[in-house]
Amino acid sequence: MIKVLFVCLGNICRSPLAEVIFNKKLSEAGLSNKIAADSAGTANYHVGENPDPRTIEIAQKHNTPIDHKGQQFKKHHQEEFDYLIAMDHSNYKNMIREMGEEPSKLLLIRDFDPYGKGEDVPDPYYGGVNGFEQVYQILDRSLDKFLDHIKKEHHL
Repeated sequence: MIKVLFVCLGNICRSPLAEVIFNKKLSEAGLSNKIAADSAGTANYHVGENPDPRTIEIAQKHNTPIDHKGQQFKKHHQEEFDYLIAMDHSNYKNMIREMGEEPSKLLLIRDFDPYGKGEDVPDPYYGGVNGFEQVYQILDRSLDKFLDHIKKEHHL
């Protein structure tokens, strides 16, 4: 099983949304038995909490229900996952600090975005629902390309 971990700051907005969008794509592609995703946050602000209500709203709007509890990214995740996917440069650096190294499996999700390669996924937490919709659209197109990358890398 190929395992992917999506990581943002608090694990209530961007990364749980990436997790459910990606898992939906895996299901639609018939790859749920080969690839699985989870998510975490580099901070411990929301450990054990549900995603932000606006995250849940946007996910439901796109027929992508969320069932997730916040968890914190820890060094041991490096051993458990094949891909560690950061939502932004700040969390990328925080992950390196936690792991003590920069493994090749650590990537930025927008490195796969055809319309914003290398940019950060903006944190919608302090804005309105429109920011969550923008994040959904960024993740949706980036995850398509990321899935293509995995399929090519693993001959799926």
